[in-house]
Amino acid sequence: MPNESVFTVISNEYYNLTAAEKKAADFVMTHQTQAQNMSISEFASESGVAEATISRFCKRLGYRGYNAFKIAVANSVVSLHGERSSLLGEVTKQDSFDEVCKKLYATDVAAITQTLELVEPEQIIKAADILEKADKVYCMGQGGSMIIAQETAHLFTTVLGNFFPISDSHMQAITATNMKPGDVILYFSYSGATRDMLDTIALAKNVGAKTILITRYQYSPGAKISDVVLRCGAKESPLQLGSVAARISQLFLMDVLFSEVCRRRLDDCLEARIRIANALVDKHV
Repeated sequence: MPNESVFTVISNEYYNLTAAEKKAADFVMTHQTQAQNMSISEFASESGVAEATISRFCKRLGYRGYNAFKIAVANSVVSLHGERSSLLGEVTKQDSFDEVCKKLYATDVAAITQTLELVEPEQIIKAADILEKADKVYCMGQGGSMIIAQETAHLFTTVLGNFFPISDSHMQAITATNMKPGDVILYFSYSGATRDMLDTIALAKNVGAKTILITRYQYSPGAKISDVVLRCGAKESPLQLGSVAARISQLFLMDVLFSEVCRRRLDDCLEARIRIANALVDKHV
């Protein structure tokens, strides 16, 4: 991986690039901050080239792949514009405590607002239909997204008894292999482009199970092979892995989906919550 700024690398290699690769180079040079937040599909679409061209472009510059290239872009933007000013919601040494609180509040609220704008009622309804009819629902993710998957399983378990969190990637693969056509995977992945997720979803599809993906990117590899895609709206730099805003946007979507499922069976959900409350009453002081 090159040590110098990615923009310097692009400038040095520009006249060795193909015509299509130059289009990608031109786009990233003129949209530096925007480019670091885009999936490979979005980058290809905005620059007017194929995804394969983007992959070749990144490797020609000396990067292992598109993700490594994005990290290089993010680092170069930070270096170019000063202390982390380009990171979304990132605080600086100059911020007062009040400014820190207001900045983070604005970022988290923006994440929910962006997610609300991306909510497609027909997709929520389709996802709720699948969950309502499911025999078993396995909630999965990787890293910070797995925390949201566990929270989702916990919340749905307060009204239904067929939601289970599966955290280990090996156990996810084993579970997917043993699924039945009536089972469902509810997968959380901000990027929609992790190898473990793609492998797990492919295994589930092989046995006829359904998959619901919560992701930021509509045209991510995971979105292309999932039965239902629900999009969260938070934007984050590659240097902000698992930002709180991204998790909040996923939690908001989970809450919307949970409420839609409960709305269809209000009496049953109320009875389930009463039973659980009675079961837990002696555990409180």
